[in-house]
This record gives sequence, C-alpha cells and structure tokens, in this order.
Amino acid sequence: MSVTLDDVRAAAQRIGGAVERTPCLRSRTLSELTGAQVWLKFENLQFTAAFKERGALNKLLLLGEPERRRGVIAMSAGNHAQGVAYHAARLGTRAVIVMPRGTPNTKLRSTQVLGAEVVLEGDTLAEAARHAHELAAREGLTFLHPYDDPAVVAGQGTVALEMLEQAPALDVLVVPVGGGGLIAGMTVAAKALKPGIEVLGVESRNWCAMYQRLNGLPVEVGGDTIAEGMAVRDVGDLPLSILKGSATEILIVAEEAIEAAIVALIEFEKTVAEGAGAAGLATLLAHAARFAGRRVGLVISGGNIDTRVLSAVLMRGLVRDGRLVRLRVVMPDVAGSLAKVAALIGEAGGNIVEVQHQRVFGTASAKSPEVEFAVETRDRGHTEAIVAALASRGVRAALVA
Repeated sequence: MSVTLDDVRAAAQRIGGAVERTPCLRSRTLSELTGAQVWLKFENLQFTAAFKERGALNKLLLLGEPERRRGVIAMSAGNHAQGVAYHAARLGTRAVIVMPRGTPNTKLRSTQVLGAEVVLEGDTLAEAARHAHELAAREGLTFLHPYDDPAVVAGQGTVALEMLEQAPALDVLVVPVGGGGLIAGMTVAAKALKPGIEVLGVESRNWCAMYQRLNGLPVEVGGDTIAEGMAVRDVGDLPLSILKGSATEILIVAEEAIEAAIVALIEFEKTVAEGAGAAGLATLLAHAARFAGRRVGLVISGGNIDTRVLSAVLMRGLVRDGRLVRLRVVMPDVAGSLAKVAALIGEAGGNIVEVQHQRVFGTASAKSPEVEFAVETRDRGHTEAIVAALASRGVRAALVA
C-alpha cells in the first residue's frame, strides 16, 4: 500500500463541494504570544466538526455499488464515526458504528442523530475494532478503517493541500496524531509540494504509541486523557511506514498543556477545540523556542468536546492562572462577621462565586468557624492584594491549595 500526491489531489477533486474548504487564518494574538508566525487551519468548522469527513467520504466514494448497497461499518471513538455516518446517509448507505463504552456522550448522540446505528462494545478502540470486524463478516458490511487505509489517508492529506494553497509561506506543520492517518496524508502532500517543509506530529504523554513505534520502543500507553481522539494503542501500519520514510518527528505534550491550549483557543480565537484539536497549540506553547520566528501551521483537527468536560477545563484554567482562588478565613461567630468579610473582598475587587461556612469539621474553635470563599480575581497579584487588604482590616485569610 502507498499514497502519492496524485492520490491526494484525486481525493480533493472527489470530495470537493461535499466537504468544507475550511479557513486557514493567521492568528495575530498567538503569533505575538509565541514569537512565531502562527496560522490556524479550522477543521472544527466542518459540518461534523472534524477533519475525519475527508477520509471517510473519499473511501465511501471509491466503493463499488454492491458494497454501498450492503452497507458499511466502522469503529471509532467519535469523529470518524460522525464522518462516516453523515456521508453514508447522504449517499443512501447503511452505516453501523462500533464505539468503545467510554465514548463521550456528545459524540455518541451526534453519531446517532446523523443516522448511523451505534453499537457500544469494548473498553478500547482495539476491542471495538474486533467486534466491528465480527459484525462485518456476519452481515456482509464493508469495514471502513479510521486511519489504516490508503483512501482514508489520501482524503486526510487534502488538509495539507488546502493549507499550502491558503498560506504558501508555511515552513512547518504541527499535526495531532492518533492512529496516524491525518499526519501521514498531510506528510505525503506537503513533502511533495514543498520538500523543505517540516511536518511534526504531536501526541499526549499518556498516549504516545506513534512516538514509541518510530523510536523502536515497546508500546506502553493508557490512562485518562483530555484528547480522546489521540488515545490510540495500535497505530496504522500504512501511516507508520509513511512517517518512517519521511523521518517524521513526534513531540510529546502534557495533559495540562492541552487543557491550557483549549482555554487559549477559546479566549484568544473564540473557537472551541477538543483535546486533539488543541494539541498543536499546546506543543507550540510548550516548545516556543523551537518555533520562534518560523511560519507555523496548526491544525485544529476537531471541536467535538463534551460540554461537561469543557466546563471543567475552563474552570481549571481559571484556577491554574490564579484567576479563581479559595480563601479560608477564620472569623468570630457573631452577627455581621460574614457580611463584613464579604464586603471587604468586594471592596478589594474580588468577585465571590461560592461560600462554604464550616462550623464542625476542621475549625480552630467552636466559636470561630471557618469560611471558605471561592473568589474570582484578575490574576495572582490581585489575589495577593485582596489577602493584604483583609489583613489590614484584621482579617486573616489563607489561600487553600
């Protein structure tokens, strides 16, 4: 199996008009913040909010009529599922999607709404894949692999075609890596069009199977991750061979960095990215010196993040930046004490978002209950100013870690 620039160009012709040609725009704010010239490819603006539509549609369009009549099946944690479901429905083809049981609800519901039959099986993609192959054999369905398929890889490579048409001066592309289909297709296209360009992959610290495979290490991955789209144990053989042939480097980022990047994209670019979609920016922020002065293209590969998770990420971001703190105050149990402290915090510019009045557990004295205030501040310096203002009025406040 192999993929060429001609394959990618043919895929672009095939899927044109049915898949969005998403914007690739320079970010003034992120450029100033990082010292690089940063362009963002907004694949989260696809109809299903992820790049996976490209490869899924290309594969579907290459199927023969008998295969389309029988239907297709795929295993996916979400974005490939939605791409297959949406375009199969458009083409009048039955689609069955096998998902791991831990798939976020937003991706499960979206896949069902798009018309696919969803089957939950297994705790990992590998277990879901085994079940999908069993169903394919039993029901005569065509299996659509999410990343280890030449047609899928070629379809994903159209992202690079568009980026280099929209921002031809780019000299490095930073691409999230799950099974490897996106970076493999983009590498094929980018290297053929611009041999001197650098294509870098990004994986999370907990799920870095491609890094391990490329460096001849045993694959040891697992654990929770904010980037479910990159939580792949068994990378594709075809993507692996493409990346080996191009000597592609994979960079590793921490979960905390990915969370911070999700917050940064919302605050600076007003765009929602899932964990995998923010991984490129996380890498740029974590390795700023490496990219300083360079023209960097980041792929926001998807925006399908569970709203509950997004809420938690945003609140954790406020805590991490020192803009949401907990202050513990021990005060006399007399009328007006709570109102007095609350007024002092307000006068100092703090916004109280929650109060916990503790009279039994952990108090210094039965007559001196502890009160914890969750306070929104401007930054860490403002927090210190609030504590100092309280102290100047005889109120001892301690930050709670």
